[in-house]
Amino acid sequence: MFPELIDTRPLRRAIDDGLNWVVRNWGGELEAAAYPLLMLLNSIERLLVATPWWLIFIIVVGVAWLATRNWKLPALVLVSLLFLGVMGLWRDAMATTALMIAATLTVIVASIPIGVWMSRSLRVRQIITPILDLMQTLPSFVYLIPAVMIFGPGKIPALLATIVYAAPPLVRLTDLGLRSVDPAVMEASRSFGTTPRQRLFGVQIPLALPTILAGVNQTTMMALAMVVIASMIGAGGLGYQVLQGIGRLEVSRGLFAGLGIVVLAIIFDRITQSFGKQLQARIGLAEAR
Repeated sequence: MFPELIDTRPLRRAIDDGLNWVVRNWGGELEAAAYPLLMLLNSIERLLVATPWWLIFIIVVGVAWLATRNWKLPALVLVSLLFLGVMGLWRDAMATTALMIAATLTVIVASIPIGVWMSRSLRVRQIITPILDLMQTLPSFVYLIPAVMIFGPGKIPALLATIVYAAPPLVRLTDLGLRSVDPAVMEASRSFGTTPRQRLFGVQIPLALPTILAGVNQTTMMALAMVVIASMIGAGGLGYQVLQGIGRLEVSRGLFAGLGIVVLAIIFDRITQSFGKQLQARIGLAEAR
């Protein structure tokens, strides 16, 4: 046994008392601040559930066709969507998709500006990088505890936990993409008298867009990886079906729900990767000219 050098109980008690104080005095304000996220999630979920299945088929398969201009990916997407419908997983899949989309949209709005800020300041990068490391390595159950204490079981803590888990890749890849833009291109744009804002939006972001889109892809995958954990606190969806399979020892329920999550991951991964390849090809042609 390692010797007890210091008594950590006062520190633990102080942390618990501090969180309880936050819940008592700021719980209502924090819930009000997170309410727009709940509205976003509920709106997306209601829209997906209310949309006819055949229309979602047409939209998603059409997007897959636009991403590749090839029949293989649309055929894969069609088979994947048929699997969700035939196995009776459609409504749960829409709930899971809504959580993923809401988390991804929130992460995009928050992470890209932070990535831009990091690319412009070494000091900011040195401060934010350890925070991103902590967000990626800290077990999600650890920050689920204060989230559930503040907001209670439900969709808000599940969405917040998904956002925290899925944000770091997009921040890192936005920073990397902007810093990887050819200095010669930046110098050429600077010689034309462009302002920093014009260089950012007219040169850096367009050239870094494939890398940023790769970050969006990774964010989407990590958001889907959280659905089982999020379902433990009331998020529902396919993750809840997996939990029911565990609780009832129903192998088929857990297996098919898990395959449903895999199917969604394949659909979004292949589509976003294909759009990224299109952007890279266009930028390559532009540079070749």
